[in-house]
Amino acid sequence: MRSGVKVAVVGGVFAVVVGGVGYGAYNVLDGLGDSGVGGGTDTKATSAEVKTGPVTKDEIAETSKAFLAAWAKGDAAVAADLTNNKGDAEPALIGYSDSAHVTKAVITPGPATGSKVPYTVKATVSYEGKTKPWSYASELTVVRGLTTGRPLVDWLPSVIHPDLAKGESLETGESQTASIEAVDRNGNVLTKEKYPSLGGILDELRKRYGAKAGGTVGIETWINSANADGVDKTLLTLVKGKPGRVPTTLDAKAQAAAETAVKQFSGASVVAVKPSTGEIRAVANNPANGFNAAMQGAQAPGSTMKIVTAALLIEKGLASANSPVECPKEVLYQGTTFHNLKYFSLPPTDTFTSSFAQSCNTAFIKLIDDTKDDAALGKEARDVFGIGLEWKTGVTSVDGSVPEATGGVAAAQYIGQGTVTMNALNMASVTATARTGTFHQPVLVPSSLDGRRLVTASRSLSPNVTGQLNNMMRATASWGTGKAAMSSVLGDKGAKTGSAEVDGQGKSNSWFTGFSDDLAAAAVVQSGGHGGDAAGPLVAAVLRAGR
Repeated sequence: MRSGVKVAVVGGVFAVVVGGVGYGAYNVLDGLGDSGVGGGTDTKATSAEVKTGPVTKDEIAETSKAFLAAWAKGDAAVAADLTNNKGDAEPALIGYSDSAHVTKAVITPGPATGSKVPYTVKATVSYEGKTKPWSYASELTVVRGLTTGRPLVDWLPSVIHPDLAKGESLETGESQTASIEAVDRNGNVLTKEKYPSLGGILDELRKRYGAKAGGTVGIETWINSANADGVDKTLLTLVKGKPGRVPTTLDAKAQAAAETAVKQFSGASVVAVKPSTGEIRAVANNPANGFNAAMQGAQAPGSTMKIVTAALLIEKGLASANSPVECPKEVLYQGTTFHNLKYFSLPPTDTFTSSFAQSCNTAFIKLIDDTKDDAALGKEARDVFGIGLEWKTGVTSVDGSVPEATGGVAAAQYIGQGTVTMNALNMASVTATARTGTFHQPVLVPSSLDGRRLVTASRSLSPNVTGQLNNMMRATASWGTGKAAMSSVLGDKGAKTGSAEVDGQGKSNSWFTGFSDDLAAAAVVQSGGHGGDAAGPLVAAVLRAGR
């Protein structure tokens, strides 16, 4: 900490109290200097005997207390010397006072769980006469030094703050970008406290549009991104700047439903889009404060991709909703065998709609040869559904991809496996395009705000093909694999389920996409299994709320 700091210990709580001149002249723990617990960065031991094996309970307690006490005292050198990476730890600990301007802190350790020690930090941040309390929780892990054998804190930036990653730093000062007040389509204010999944999006909106919206800077504590083009994350606001108003296409009611829905599963993402305009109504992820997988992910979408495949086959006259198609339990295509879930088959008199609604893989694979073009699926995805056209949504997003392929890899793409990749935003847009027959590029911020040019697809589907796709999706929702998930959804509704196998993963990723009137939504749940079981309820919840 800065000069004028004194240390006290009360009931196991390390306290840093401003007052007097210079630091307190005593150690927080008796005999800290020669206790044998610390000893510095993990360099070669001078002792002939180096202790091995797991750290003991006493070592964990002593090391964590010594480190937290030194940190609380503001002695970065001593605290860093109790870690296994002094070179990185010391400047980070110094920056806690010098750059983040923390002038007071009370650190309270909790009971250890194995070698992990949780703790809460109640700090005070002061900058140019402005002061505000700051509270958060984090944890550290005690490990045995590889060469010294001493117990040491395993240094990670998250020891300082849980959101801090490698290459990032804390800073307090005048904010780098103007403040904003993001609002939904009805003027409701959107905050990261109320809608956690929007945290990163709101930070990016601020960076992109704060100045354009007429906002002014405030005084804040933030995380400097490790990426020069990245978005800094605000942790604390000491003085609010005057916010500029930034309109979004989001819908607070649908967003709230999405936030609640994804909490059911770890590794879940959901997006809702309005088919008639492309406006994004909701975006949510679990975890909420991490990677925006809903808009930036890239994974095989499983059988939800059959919407694009069905459009291709119908457009080429190779299938129609009411014509019969073969659905054997397995099929061989250019040396690669494909089969249906649990090797089911359908009677040869069953229609293409039946194969779509019950997600028959082999019915789609058997028709590939007739397209006479291994790259046909990629062309359909780009020219009709706008996949890969570099969408400009207003925030960072990743387009889907259907790379050129041949043989078994091309066949796998037809059922959403192999090299095809999508995210929830991409599949919500695919469903929106199928719903209306025309691609409308998804947007989260109106293009009128910055004049960016939205992309358009080469062509639309004919009303006949669009009608068939809608009817096939309606069948899936009413009596096919999406029936259970969509049973609570009202209005004109349709769906498609998907399960995507991932190498090295015991359980498939769960995918689901659907529509209700003029709203489309898609979701993915990592290792969620069948699409209707995990991802389906997420989509249904958002569709119910967003109508």
